[in-house]
Amino acid sequence: MTETTSRPTLEAVAARAGVSRATASRVVNGGDGVREPLVERVRQAVEELGYVPNQAARSLVTRRHDAVAVVIAEPETRVFADPFFGLQLRGISKELTAHDSQLVLLLTEGRDDHARVGRYLAGGHVDGALVFSLHLDDPLPELIHGAGVPTVFGGRPGWGDGTRDAAAPVYVDSDNRGGARAAVRHLVALGRTRVAHITGALDQTSAVDRLDGFRDVMADADPRLVVEGDFTPAGGERAMRELLERCPDVDAVFAANDLTASGVLRVLRERGRRVPDDVAVIGFDDMLPIAEQTDPPLTTVRQDIEEMGRLMARLLLRDLDRRTSKESAVRGPTDVILPTTLVRRASA
Repeated sequence: MTETTSRPTLEAVAARAGVSRATASRVVNGGDGVREPLVERVRQAVEELGYVPNQAARSLVTRRHDAVAVVIAEPETRVFADPFFGLQLRGISKELTAHDSQLVLLLTEGRDDHARVGRYLAGGHVDGALVFSLHLDDPLPELIHGAGVPTVFGGRPGWGDGTRDAAAPVYVDSDNRGGARAAVRHLVALGRTRVAHITGALDQTSAVDRLDGFRDVMADADPRLVVEGDFTPAGGERAMRELLERCPDVDAVFAANDLTASGVLRVLRERGRRVPDDVAVIGFDDMLPIAEQTDPPLTTVRQDIEEMGRLMARLLLRDLDRRTSKESAVRGPTDVILPTTLVRRASA
């Protein structure tokens, strides 16, 4: 027997349940207007026969593909080296899996990839997109807007002044500025007077917000105490060496993330600076594979990265459900800001 003739059909499900094909189709495809006893009979028939819906046929009925694109505006070498992305993807995957939706991962290695992502999204392959790690000059927002797919962003978009799009973007972020303030206030409370900040990549809003939080507390700080990094261990090492050349009397460092802080700790150890006796160090993220294994263990600002991913997916799925049920006029929240907390360990 061929695979086609051996697979149970929707007609077989309808016959087993004693209902019409149209009724069976509505139940299988999540439609409304079917009495509960009939729903239970169809579901039982599906289970008994091992019926698997044809996705192409189902899409014609529901106008849904049960697939969501996750677009990370970073090259794969960065994505697979930074635990931040793995945690966020895990949160997204858990939420999508719970709603029987597939994750389609799209990375951008260079400018040519932006056009490729735009074409894919415009091609009607997915129901919506989750996009994060955007840079301020990134063309992806315009391409995604042109594709017309529902989208939720991870991190505060950098065009909130309305210059890119009249519609307010939906996004999930952490309280980057408040978390930075808490970190720097802790360093000041320890009696540190030469508090420095190694930033993240300043073409990303999370780095800008953390720098602003530093400046909220250290408004009169020596400008030489701020050195630009790039959210990587190598960037942290480079920036820390530059900082020691500029200000050898530095006695505290707030690093833009834990990876940066790990690079800072390596350079301080090389230079014979004791942590926290000579220089106190605080990071941001609280990624346990890093923060608990540095020497000494890292004091850091915790943000719930996995929960950010879950919330991004949840907001998108709710929006898709509203559109499917023709309730798109009912608008959900345009943004969610998660709280941050300072986690004290041995480095500060």
